[in-house]
Amino acid sequence: MDRNGAPSLTLPIRGMTCASCVGRVERALRKVPGVEDATVNLATEAATVRGTNLDPAEITRRIEAAGYQVATRTIDLAIGGMTCATCVGRVERALRRLAFVTDASVNLAGESARITVLDGTPDAEAQVTAAISRAGYSATLRGATPAVTATEADRRERLRVAIAIVLALPLVIPMLADPIGHGWMLPAWMQFALATPVQFILGARFYRAGWKALRAGTGNMDLLVAIGTSAGWGLSTWVWLTTDALHVHLGHVELYYEASAVIIALVLLGKYLESRAKQQATAAIRALQALRPDVARQVTAEGERTVPLAQVQVGDRVAVLPGERIPLDGTIEQGSTHVDESMLTGEPLPVARHAGDKVVGGSINTDGRIVLQVGAIGTETVLARIVRMVEDAQAAKAPIQRLVDRVSAVFVPVVLLIAVATVLAWLATGHDIEPALIAAVSVLVIACPCALGLATPAAIMAGTGVAARNGILIKDAQALEVAHRVSVVAFDKTGTLTVGRPVLLEALAADGADVAALIAASAAVQQGSEHPLARAVLAAAAARGLDVATADDIRAIAGKGVAGRVAGRDVLIGSARLAQESGVDTAPLQADAVRLQAMGRTVSWVLEDGRLLGLLAFGDALKPEAAEAIAELTRRGIRSVMVSGDNRGAAEAIGRQLGIDEVMAEVLPADKATRIAALQQAAAVGAGGQRGAVAMVGDGINDAPALAAADVGIAMGTGTDVAMHTAGITLMRGDPRLVPAAIEVSRRTYAKIRQNLFWAFAYNVVGLPLAAFGLLDPVFAGAAMAMSSLSVMTNALLLSRWRPTFTSGAPPVADAPPPSTLERA
Repeated sequence: MDRNGAPSLTLPIRGMTCASCVGRVERALRKVPGVEDATVNLATEAATVRGTNLDPAEITRRIEAAGYQVATRTIDLAIGGMTCATCVGRVERALRRLAFVTDASVNLAGESARITVLDGTPDAEAQVTAAISRAGYSATLRGATPAVTATEADRRERLRVAIAIVLALPLVIPMLADPIGHGWMLPAWMQFALATPVQFILGARFYRAGWKALRAGTGNMDLLVAIGTSAGWGLSTWVWLTTDALHVHLGHVELYYEASAVIIALVLLGKYLESRAKQQATAAIRALQALRPDVARQVTAEGERTVPLAQVQVGDRVAVLPGERIPLDGTIEQGSTHVDESMLTGEPLPVARHAGDKVVGGSINTDGRIVLQVGAIGTETVLARIVRMVEDAQAAKAPIQRLVDRVSAVFVPVVLLIAVATVLAWLATGHDIEPALIAAVSVLVIACPCALGLATPAAIMAGTGVAARNGILIKDAQALEVAHRVSVVAFDKTGTLTVGRPVLLEALAADGADVAALIAASAAVQQGSEHPLARAVLAAAAARGLDVATADDIRAIAGKGVAGRVAGRDVLIGSARLAQESGVDTAPLQADAVRLQAMGRTVSWVLEDGRLLGLLAFGDALKPEAAEAIAELTRRGIRSVMVSGDNRGAAEAIGRQLGIDEVMAEVLPADKATRIAALQQAAAVGAGGQRGAVAMVGDGINDAPALAAADVGIAMGTGTDVAMHTAGITLMRGDPRLVPAAIEVSRRTYAKIRQNLFWAFAYNVVGLPLAAFGLLDPVFAGAAMAMSSLSVMTNALLLSRWRPTFTSGAPPVADAPPPSTLERA
C-alpha cells in the first residue's frame, strides 16, 4: 500500500528509452480495470500502480501489449502435505495474494509449484515459502531462474558497446584524418562489412523498440535512431551499388556508413553510461536494503539457534552480539549497549540503549550482548517503511513534470515532420538527395527526448536519496518541490522545540530547610513510580548524587499527590489543594509559586510532618539544537512561528529565548489548522509572483490536522505514527536543525530540476535548427544526443555531495542527562 493506505503495486519495466515511452505505458496502465492512477519513472525503470483489486497478470499483459516487458523470474518449489485438489487451490490462493506474484501453478502429482514473481522483489523465495507455510503446507526451494544481476547486465552491455566501437572505429579514422591532408578511405565492401553488423545486430534493439512504438501508434527515441541510421546506411548502400566502382574507390562519391555505425555506437555508449549513473542514483535504496541481515539468532527454551529471518515471528526472542546488525524491530529484554543508528537517522554517534528501550532493525549493536523481543517483522519494520517511503518518493511525479509530459506526447511526431520538411526544403532549393537525407538524418539523431524524460526523476532520485542518508525522509515528490519556496515555518513546542519530558527545573526550600534534603525526601516517596514528574525528581536526585532513603507506607492520593514515611517522618508531595487541605501555611513561597506558574511551570508542594518543606517546579527543557535551528532559518530569510497550547507567559518566554519571530499561545489543538491557514493567507509573495509556502513541524497526534493543512508537513520521527503518516517529510531524529536542512535539500533539488529541464529544452531548440540547415554532421549529432542524457544524470548526481550545514554531531537529546544543578528561573 502507498502512504495514504491505497493498494499499490510496483513493477520493473524493461524497454523504456525516453519520455514518450513513459507516457505510452501510463496510458496503457490507466485503461486496466481497477487502476485509479499510474505513474512511470524512467530513471528507476518502474511503474507504480494504485487502485482496487489490482491483477498483476492483467497489468503485465497490458504493458507487454504496449510494447514493453515486465521483468519477472520463476521460482520452483517442492511442496509437502498436499493430498487433494482442495490443497492445490488453497496453495494457489495463498500465493496469488502476494502482490509481487504474477502467476502461480501448483502440480499435485509432482508435489511442486512454479511461481512467476516480479524481478527485484526482496526475499521473494522467503516470502512465498512463508505464505505456503501459513496455508498449512511445507515448501522447499528447488530452484529459481536467477535474476540478471546489475553486474551481469553491466558486463553484457559493456561488451556490446566495446564491439560497436571496435567495428565503427576503422570507419571514422579516415574522416578524422581528412582535415590534416591525409584523405583516404576503406574500400566500399569493407565499410559495408563493418557497418552492417553494427546496424542490424548491435542496433537491433532500436528496430524492435521502434516497431513496437509504431504498432502502438506512437513514437520514441528508438524510432528516431532506427529511421535516421537506416537512412544513412541505406543511402550508402544505394550509392555503392548504383555508382561506378572506380568512382567509389577513388572517393569521388561519398558514403555515409561511418555516420550510421558511429551514431549507434555512441548511442549505445551513452545508454550504458546513463545506466551506470542510474545505479548511482538508486544507491540510497540499495544501501538501506542491505542493512537488514539474512538470519537472526533466535532464543528458545532449548538455547540459541540461527534461523532465516523469514522464520522469525512477532513475540520471538532474538539475541544480538556486539558488532552485529539488529535483525528486526523490538524491545530490549536483557542487557545494555550502544546502538549505531547512523544509516537510519543520520545521527553520527552511537546512542545508549537499556532494558525496556526500543531498537530498530538495521542498526548496529556496538558493544554489548542484548536479547530483544521482536515487535515488528517484514514490511512493518521501521527499515522496511523507510525503504518504501523513499521508493514511493522516487517513483512519484513532481508537479513540474506535467509540462514535460505534454511536450513528450508530441515530441517524436513533430521531429519526424521537421525531418520531412528538411528533405523537402533542401530539394526545393536545388540540392541533391544525398545532402538532403544527411541533414534529415542529423535532425532525427539530434532530437533526444531522453534528457526530457530523465530531467525531473533523476534530480528527485538524487535529492531523496541524499536526504535519506542524512536522516530526512521525503515521502512524496510534491513535498520536495513545494518545500523550496517555504517562507514561514510553524513549530509545535512540546517534543519539537523541547525535549518532550518534564525535568526538575527549580527547587525552593522553606525557611530552615535544605534544598538537598527537599529533593532527597521527595525522591524517596517517588521511588517505583512511573509518573513523569516522579521520574524527573529521581533523575535530579541521581544527578546530584544524593542518598535516597527507602520510604514506607507509600500511597497515592487520587488527583492530588502522593504520601509516604521517610525516616519516621510523614512526607506529602502534591498540588496546592493538597497543601490547603493539610492546613499548612504556604505563604512563605506563595509569591514564588505564582511567578513560576506564570512561566508555565508545574508546581508541586512538599510537606513534612505538617510543615512546609518547600516546592518543586517542573518544566520541559529546550532541545539544545533548537536555537541553532531557528537562527539558521532566520539566516535563510524564513520566518519562524511557534504555535503552542501553553499559557502566553511561558510560550513568549521560550520564544524570546530561541529568537522566534512570532508566538501564538493558548491555541487549542483543534485550532492549530486554522492558524496555519491564516499564515498561508498572509504568506509573502516571492520572486516571480510565487506565493511563499508554510511548513508545519510537529510530533503529536494533536498536530496531525495542522500538518495536513500546511503546504509542507514535517514530522519528528521521535513522535507519533499519526503525525509521521500525515506529514510529507519525516525527520528520523528529533533534531530541529534538520528542518532548515530539509528546506535546503529541497531548494537544491528543485534547482537541479530547473537546470536539467533548461538544458534538455535548450539542447533541442539549438540543435534541431543547426541539423536542419546542414550545419551539424550526423556523427556529431549522435555524440551530442548520447551525451545529453548523461549530462542530465551527472548534474543530478552532484546532489549526492550535499550535507547539512551543521556539523556539531551532538548526541540525541533523549539520552541527555537531567540537569545536575537547579537554578532559579
